[in-house]
Amino acid sequence: MAQHFRLSAASRTLSLKEIYKGGEEKAKAMFRKLRWPETDGEPVCPVCDHTICKPVKNRPTFRCTACNKQFSITSGTIFASRKMDYTDLLAAIAIVVNAAKGVSMVQLSRDLDCQYKTAFVLSHKLREAMAMDIHTGVELDGVVEIDGMYNGGKIRPANEKAKRVDRRLAKHQTGTRRVVVALRERFGRTLPFVTMNESEGVALAIENVSRQAVMAADEASHWDALHDAWEVDRVNHSEVYSDHGKHTNMVESFFSRLRRMVEGQHHHVSPHYLYQYANQAAWLEDHRFESNGELAARAVGNAMKSAVSRNWKGYWQRRK
Repeated sequence: MAQHFRLSAASRTLSLKEIYKGGEEKAKAMFRKLRWPETDGEPVCPVCDHTICKPVKNRPTFRCTACNKQFSITSGTIFASRKMDYTDLLAAIAIVVNAAKGVSMVQLSRDLDCQYKTAFVLSHKLREAMAMDIHTGVELDGVVEIDGMYNGGKIRPANEKAKRVDRRLAKHQTGTRRVVVALRERFGRTLPFVTMNESEGVALAIENVSRQAVMAADEASHWDALHDAWEVDRVNHSEVYSDHGKHTNMVESFFSRLRRMVEGQHHHVSPHYLYQYANQAAWLEDHRFESNGELAARAVGNAMKSAVSRNWKGYWQRRK
């Protein structure tokens, strides 16, 4: 089970001033070391794993002496075919991971002096890399809280009171409502999923939670099925939020961050991409005690291990 700890005040942070002061070569060196940590930044051919590779004259690439293939630091990673300088790329990562409740794409594009389209795709690539730390395939254990958060689906209320309808009814909704079901270890990881109904969380718990764990849930009737597989602590929120140690406060804390990210920063999130924002909020929640420098290094390391994104490589070109 993951353990959280508070870092000392002397822990290193990574500011934008430090990034640009270091220059392009230092930023490039950081990417090299996180791409090839086994060789301390010395290039390794992504095709044949040969370790003797020479830089190509007047090009930002290397050539493998065994298979003669050319590659760059970001070849085959989530940042493949990038056009931004390494300093700007590192600055973007520092901004995104430092924003406790997310940063809007308009703000990021202004900070980086780039197009909105560039900031939008870059942020989604980073969210995809963050998911590596979230969906690891390792079962949750200990005390695991479960709950759901509804998002979207409501129509705009009519201007005149006489024409307003009950927006809670399904017939008066847009069909885009989704539920973020989260499983959260009380002292560890957060595992979010986007579903159509909150009751789907029971099947997700069966797939991702150890049978030795203790589940914690509210009084909703669809959580009754959890009792078939686990010891379950239930708390009736209509009467009390915490009942002698029985509560779902940790998963509610995650939903609080996610709501403020969606409503306060992005204002609208497509249900098609809601899962990525949920993964980002979970990543920020799980690593909230780490310094900005550690978060940036972790994000770069994940990006260097991630394959080329099938969803985001050439995103705008395919939709012209």
